[in-house]
Amino acid sequence: MQFEGTLRKMSTNFGSTVRYSLRIGEDLLFMNRLLGTIVRIEFSGECHCICGKVNSSFFRMNFCRECFFTRPEASPSILKPELSKAHLGIEERDLEFEKRLQLQPHYVYLAKTNRIKVGVTRNTQMPYRWMDQGAKSAMILLEVPNRYLAGEAEVALKDHFKDKTSWQAMLKDLGTDDDLGAAYERAAQVLPTSLKQYLCQHPEEWHMNYPIRHQIDKVKSISFKAAGDILEGELWGIRGQYLITSTGVFNVRSHTGYLVKLEVG
Repeated sequence: MQFEGTLRKMSTNFGSTVRYSLRIGEDLLFMNRLLGTIVRIEFSGECHCICGKVNSSFFRMNFCRECFFTRPEASPSILKPELSKAHLGIEERDLEFEKRLQLQPHYVYLAKTNRIKVGVTRNTQMPYRWMDQGAKSAMILLEVPNRYLAGEAEVALKDHFKDKTSWQAMLKDLGTDDDLGAAYERAAQVLPTSLKQYLCQHPEEWHMNYPIRHQIDKVKSISFKAAGDILEGELWGIRGQYLITSTGVFNVRSHTGYLVKLEVG
């Protein structure tokens, strides 16, 4: 079977095993069913930006240069929520967009990847955010009314918890024995007093299992740089937004907007 279209990040569904779907062109592929088959993805050389422009590569964050510096989807507060200003009525790039994004409930959470990390997400993105990161388990720490307060809490906790995942260690399943419940208690103690009112009481611990047939002990990353670049191998598993194959691992999300041909068989 052959498909053609621009890549988007895989969608996820929570269950006893995380279920992955990949939309390419007009087709929707249920990726869990493809485990054990040969997957071939070839890059056409075209990158399609959100604005509609077609280039041979992106500038940053899967945006063309103009969009990276002008679109609200690429504003600094996307990566650093503590820079949010919509609660003050101050515009970064598009105040109406920023109000819709920032002035809604956000979670500050603790998640286990290769370590316990702190993160921020909108409440509508839970538990999808955790599955996109490849977390084995996660727990909500705070529920706050806007993105700025979530960023304040994350900054306050960075002296005690990492805010990044080592994706190589995550894919090798080099986890931690640290207890999320104990981490919650530690985080609650060091939070600024002004934020403790938002603590989630008796939080549930979520557990994620990923569709993986073969666990890898070495990580070879495959990325597309030029027309004709190919990923081809047996699909061994999926974790986070990574396809784990017999020839290397491929980050689907980082190739959002890449026009590709995909063959399965």
